[in-house]
Amino acid sequence: MRLSARGLTKQYGGVTVLDGVDLDVAAGEVRALVGENGAGKSTLIKILSGAVTPERGEVRLDGERLPPGRPLEIRARGVSIVYQELTLVPDLSVAENVFLGREDGRPLLRRSAMRVRAQQLLDELGVAVDAREPVRGLSVAHQQMVEIARALVTEAKVLILDEPSASLSAHEVDTLMAVVARLRARGLAIVYVSHRLEEIFRACDTVTVLRDGRHVRTDRAAAFTRESLIRDMVGRDVSEEFPPRTPAPGEVALVVRGLSAPPRFHDVSFEVRRGEIVGVAGLVGSGRTSAALATVGAVPAKGLVALDGQPAAFRSPADAVAGGLAYVTEDRKARGIFPMLGVRDNITVSHLAAFSRLGLVTGRREHAAAAELARRFDIRMAGLDQPAGTLSGGNQQKALVARYLVRPPRVLILDEPTRGVDVGARAEIYRAMNRLTDEGLGILMISSDLPEVMGMSDRIVVMCEGRTVGELSRAEATPERIMALATPA
Repeated sequence: MRLSARGLTKQYGGVTVLDGVDLDVAAGEVRALVGENGAGKSTLIKILSGAVTPERGEVRLDGERLPPGRPLEIRARGVSIVYQELTLVPDLSVAENVFLGREDGRPLLRRSAMRVRAQQLLDELGVAVDAREPVRGLSVAHQQMVEIARALVTEAKVLILDEPSASLSAHEVDTLMAVVARLRARGLAIVYVSHRLEEIFRACDTVTVLRDGRHVRTDRAAAFTRESLIRDMVGRDVSEEFPPRTPAPGEVALVVRGLSAPPRFHDVSFEVRRGEIVGVAGLVGSGRTSAALATVGAVPAKGLVALDGQPAAFRSPADAVAGGLAYVTEDRKARGIFPMLGVRDNITVSHLAAFSRLGLVTGRREHAAAAELARRFDIRMAGLDQPAGTLSGGNQQKALVARYLVRPPRVLILDEPTRGVDVGARAEIYRAMNRLTDEGLGILMISSDLPEVMGMSDRIVVMCEGRTVGELSRAEATPERIMALATPA
């Protein structure tokens, strides 16, 4: 069995986003598809799955041409895709989600048979989930496995995984890697899209690199080094993935003591000094994000929050921003950017009063402030009026951070600052973080990416089961020490 694509070309508004790309994936092969945001990866996999029709080129499975733009027929032929954004219905059971849109026995559904088959698929994947359980109660990792089971229920021959680990912790990635290995052993052809390079070398047999919509290189994964892969992706050397830091911590800017909001978290304590980056590590579900939201008043909690030595009882994130503490969400698409608004509006939306006179926004001042921040953060766009939803993930993230620097806070909380962002944009975000701390800003960085935590943090606070369980200096931190603290005894 082989999936073959030849000469795939796609344009949007006269701009070529995919230019004559070829791809071949064989049964029992895991093919990595990598490249910066905007390289053409998403367009390619949407063409493979039938969601997008190319201007030129064709896709064949076992030598037979797949009908372009016919996703249901292509899925029935054996090509399934699991998108980065989960598409499950929370209030339905696992089994109902697995068979959603492909129910057995219409009009009289064979519910017992579907439940048994769904449970069998989950058991084969090695996932301890009850098919009768509502999806709403599952962890993100288990929801991801339900998506995979859903893709496999139609006897898939080709499985496309789009950023499958984006919301997973290191421990949950281990589970994903085991599932991918089982599917490879069953003879599936797998296309694996990820920005996490360590997973590419761990899970994939071959790698295809795209840049600016063109094919750059295909080779065995073992033929690449991390450095050569990054160079092929960005077209230049990124010699320092984590730029060197020369921290000079100043006065304590933020103190959190005994913060509790049962059952989400209990007795959370940490502090952030001016000019330093404090990383927060822990497994997904350890309470990191909930504690951060409570710190800025988005979650009711008891305990002490103090800013520059003064107790602060923030009633909302807007109240926290006004007081000098800002939180940048982990979910920029659902809770961060306004996709239909322009870049300017996305940057200034939290500070319109600063550009108002007699209740009317002064456009010239607003435009100048947004333009300066866009320049400072190197937001790559057609103009300040370009809808933020059309920017790459990295540029959306930079615009979101810029929003909270219209009036610079004393402490900035960054929750998963580089999730779904390519290596080139990551380096730019890291350099921006260094500039901010050089200017005296304190940063609290929550991240599920251990190399990121270790590479950017001056100190690391570790959480486990809703509690802070330890703190490590940069010199003390190793993956083993962090995971030993983060894993329940």
